[in-house]
Amino acid sequence: MEPGDTAVIDRAGLDRLVDVLRARGYRVIGPRVRENAVVLDELASGAELPDGWGVETAPGYYRLRRREDRAVFAHSAGPGSWKQFLHPPRRRVLAVGLDLEPEPEPAEETPVRSAFLGVRGCDLAAIAILRRVLGGGTYPDTGFTERSGGLFVVAANCTEPGGVCFCASMGTGPGVTDGYDLALTEHTGAGHRFVVDVGTTEGAAVLAEIGSHRPTESEVAQARESVSVAAGRMGRSMPEVDIRGLVRDSRDFPHWEDVAARCLTCGNCTMVCPTCFCTTTEDVTDLTGDHAERWERWASCFELDFSYMHGGSVRRTGESRYRQWLSHKLGTWHDQFGSSGCVGCGRCIDWCPAGIDLTAELARLAEEASGAGS
Repeated sequence: MEPGDTAVIDRAGLDRLVDVLRARGYRVIGPRVRENAVVLDELASGAELPDGWGVETAPGYYRLRRREDRAVFAHSAGPGSWKQFLHPPRRRVLAVGLDLEPEPEPAEETPVRSAFLGVRGCDLAAIAILRRVLGGGTYPDTGFTERSGGLFVVAANCTEPGGVCFCASMGTGPGVTDGYDLALTEHTGAGHRFVVDVGTTEGAAVLAEIGSHRPTESEVAQARESVSVAAGRMGRSMPEVDIRGLVRDSRDFPHWEDVAARCLTCGNCTMVCPTCFCTTTEDVTDLTGDHAERWERWASCFELDFSYMHGGSVRRTGESRYRQWLSHKLGTWHDQFGSSGCVGCGRCIDWCPAGIDLTAELARLAEEASGAGS
């Protein structure tokens, strides 16, 4: 096997994949069912994968449901993203005593090699964005580069998009194109199997340890067709306009006030987004004053203090904060990082308690722009 080759494994082969990666020293992270959701967590074995579970999604709505088959990857994005393992929600960056000498990091905070199992096209695009944002430039985030270094990626082509997915509109899915070591396309018809595309020499070496067989032409054609069909079954889509120009030119449109009347400014959308990366730092001391720590945690542009400067916050209204988030994600992100900051995963729609739909809001802005120009 070598990059570019294709093979087939069965369900037991997927279990062996987890075992082989763990034996090679990887911490294997993948989907599993916990607390009524499909979450991403460390896997001790392939038996912990969500066999036979699907999800129903809509704006502000997420429910697990039992499937009639034993599909492993027939669910769309859950509340967590791979970002949490590369860019942790909270981490200690410094600890000092009275001598002001930095203390060593706790063992549990030392990065270990990770293998991500079941990464969809949208999330693979999100990881690539984080590599540019946090791992690139003149001053890369060393914590991020350590966590992402040596990452082994097992991607999963999406064949059943959810009700809030719109990756096809953003050009990030449902199929994967690069950035993976192995890519799986699941088939649950006559025989539960996975068509495996080899992306790297490391992926080929892992696959050789698992055991596989060459696919037939019909197996490959069926896998490609299932991904192609999924592209036409997206639950949502972006309006076919210049999105970047739309958010730039719509700053004073009345619709922002309508969104603000519904938005709770809770920041859920930024927490579940796989590309939002903003952080803040907090300094704390113990009661004796002999020990101090600096912690980094995720921050949200929906927080009132996020834009605080001497004298107060710049963006004091919910309208201005929602507009800032949307304008940056879909507009000025291009200026900073050369792409959109949205990958079409739909998490911000799914986990918004007010059910605000990003694609619907853009469509409304496009309607206002069309009316203003007529």
